[in-house]
Amino acid sequence: MFLETLISNLNDWLYSYILIAMLVGLGIYFTIRLRFGQFRLIGNMLQLTTEAVEVAEGRKGISPFQAFCISAASRIGTGNIAGVAIAIAAGGPGAVFWMWVIALIGGATSFVESTLGQIYKVRDGDTFRGGPAYYIEQAIGSRGLGIFFSILTAVTFGLAFNSVQANTIANAFKTAFNIEPITMAIALVLVAGYIIFGGVRRIANASSVIVPVMAVLYIGVALFIMIKNIALVPQMFGMIIANAFGVRQVLGGTMGAAIINGVRRGLFSNEAGMGSVPNAAATADTSHPAKQGLIQTLGVYVDTLLVCSATAFMILLSGVLENTSGLEGIQITQAAVTSQVGAWGSTFVAISVLLFAFSSIIGNYYYGETNIEFINPNSTFLTIYRIMVLAMVFFGSIGNFGLVWNAADVFMGIMAIVNLIVITKLGPIAYATFEDYVSQLKSGKNPVFDPDNIPGLGKVECWGKNKVSR
Repeated sequence: MFLETLISNLNDWLYSYILIAMLVGLGIYFTIRLRFGQFRLIGNMLQLTTEAVEVAEGRKGISPFQAFCISAASRIGTGNIAGVAIAIAAGGPGAVFWMWVIALIGGATSFVESTLGQIYKVRDGDTFRGGPAYYIEQAIGSRGLGIFFSILTAVTFGLAFNSVQANTIANAFKTAFNIEPITMAIALVLVAGYIIFGGVRRIANASSVIVPVMAVLYIGVALFIMIKNIALVPQMFGMIIANAFGVRQVLGGTMGAAIINGVRRGLFSNEAGMGSVPNAAATADTSHPAKQGLIQTLGVYVDTLLVCSATAFMILLSGVLENTSGLEGIQITQAAVTSQVGAWGSTFVAISVLLFAFSSIIGNYYYGETNIEFINPNSTFLTIYRIMVLAMVFFGSIGNFGLVWNAADVFMGIMAIVNLIVITKLGPIAYATFEDYVSQLKSGKNPVFDPDNIPGLGKVECWGKNKVSR
């Protein structure tokens, strides 16, 4: 098929020559500018997830933890289950190592973009909204570029990515229960429609219930499989490192495949630098933008170092890679778990996919919603967008596997390039905000943001005289 070939070639070009260099290079640069803050403040990140939001002036805002769950709902999805399987099948065990690298340095990138999302958020009734489109308009001064990015986000997340999530759910349930994709398509549209038409608060409430439960259960099964195969665990880590750097891999050309597939799936999963997470970060009602920046950094680690690693370990310890003929994506993960825990393993993965991917559908939708509102706040436009999202959920459930995944990768790549250029330019604002936060923290204070302390900040709507009281 011509379209599928074209998208696949564009995909390879984006990731082989542009995004790897930008993600790794800028991730290292941000890490240095933040003085390795994404590692030094891990303890503080954990504390911040329990911080409550206070009711002020009759408002009931979104808590930092709820904002974290909205972003985690989008992050933790098919990329963690099907995507990791695809990366290992295409790039070998070494792809896992490069997913870890992207997560570790991507924590700094996520901090920068999420902090900027908080700084330049705007009021939306009794809550907030924001994201790259908003800081592009307010800090860069280009509404045109902001609208372009909003269109990219709305298409990438609400349409392309949601078709990917629905596709994976349908495939998993076909394998586990022999349920036809058309049946799953109808069910997904009905339930997703109920939640997304309920607004951001219903999305936040659903995410804060689904995300913690599904993550704990999934990681628990992975730990069981690791304990069952404890003697093979050292060999597994050795295989990951050897395939990431080994001489045989360099000579055979598979090291490049490991890097490309690891970076691609790592970015798809944790979204660091893509410009998606700032949309969720902006919703939080907090006293200092750096707080939400740090919480979203923790989200990168939870997504990749915990959930993605859980999938990788189950696949590598099971030995299914020796024969993946006829299997693709989610089916590889199902085969791996089933081989270790019995027939119920396929059912467990299917249920996990349903929870992971469905939470991503509602999280992805919210990213699109806040950008549609940036373009035009008229409720008619939002209603049309909601209908389009549900249509793509339906299409994704019955669509072609390869085309759906590759199209999502292309949109993600273009979006990431635009956002990375913008946050590099605005980086000094995020660095200064980080230093202001650390300084107050060292003084024993609960940090409170004062925009007058940050040079070059420009006009902000929700800070200063209108800052959130805590």
